[in-house]
Amino acid sequence: MTDRTGRPSDADRGGGPRIGWGAGVWGAAVTAVLALLPPAVSSRLPDRLATHWDGTAPDGSMPLWAAALAPAAVWVLLLLGLLLAARRRGAPGRHWTAATLAVSGVFLAGAQVSIVRANLDRADWRDAASTGTGMLVVAAAAVGAGALGWLAGRHGEPPSAVRETAAGPLLEIPEGERFVWLSRTTNRWLRLTGAVAALIAAVAVLVAAAGLAAAPPWALIAPFAVVALAASGCSSVQARVTEKGLEVAFGPLGRPVRRWRAEDIVSARAETRTPAQVGGWGYRIGGQGTTVMLRSGECLVVRPRTGSDFAVSVDDAERGAALLNTLSARRSA
Repeated sequence: MTDRTGRPSDADRGGGPRIGWGAGVWGAAVTAVLALLPPAVSSRLPDRLATHWDGTAPDGSMPLWAAALAPAAVWVLLLLGLLLAARRRGAPGRHWTAATLAVSGVFLAGAQVSIVRANLDRADWRDAASTGTGMLVVAAAAVGAGALGWLAGRHGEPPSAVRETAAGPLLEIPEGERFVWLSRTTNRWLRLTGAVAALIAAVAVLVAAAGLAAAPPWALIAPFAVVALAASGCSSVQARVTEKGLEVAFGPLGRPVRRWRAEDIVSARAETRTPAQVGGWGYRIGGQGTTVMLRSGECLVVRPRTGSDFAVSVDDAERGAALLNTLSARRSA
């Protein structure tokens, strides 16, 4: 998000709030899996759990309480260290922090699930099954999660400073210069809803993977996964105006994206809208056209040559509309 002078806002400077909020939810979820999974199925586990394998045979063990608390402690220390390092480095290191948290969290949680599953219904830890195949799957999942974390962190970095211009229906752009306008809005309640739904779906998947359920609980996994995707996709939005036109990106990964070429836009304006006017929160379609409603107040509204109006709730909409009008007029001339 940018303020009216084009500088990064306080919420984005240093990467603090968005990193801390997301890392807090992720950290709590991974900690819960690490610390609570072994005690949750303790009646089906031996007193000591096999925790290390020499090839296919277990050669090391821990008491059940240590097998739960040791990886949780490692995870918490890693989490705190990464967050402190990210705050000192500032926003440029945000994507690496997100990637590291994703890789390490998925790997530790997956390893814990594999260990519990290998020890399940065994009388002695020496009889534990091999974790070889399970750990290969966990390693692949961790790499994939790291890639997604890196993309999410890159998308969350604040944009470079926008050139300061006067607000108005049109902007005077000197010959040979290029102006870019960018603004971002996040709805923390939608983001929280998506995170909680994803956590419930993930726990259900882990329960099934650990052999604690006779069959995957699809009646629980499917609806919460859909809610997680829908809420996360509408939890944040980024609008960007360049010489090509308008680009509106959704969700923490900036996907999906809607684009309009400058010459395909008849007009753009700033307008105040509320959830009550457009029918609620999120992606709304109604009599006023399509509105991406993340918070009450200022919206950028565009009228394309074909189709209905499109509005998105972002700050500094007046200047974005003025730049878009100028670009549209130039392309249509």
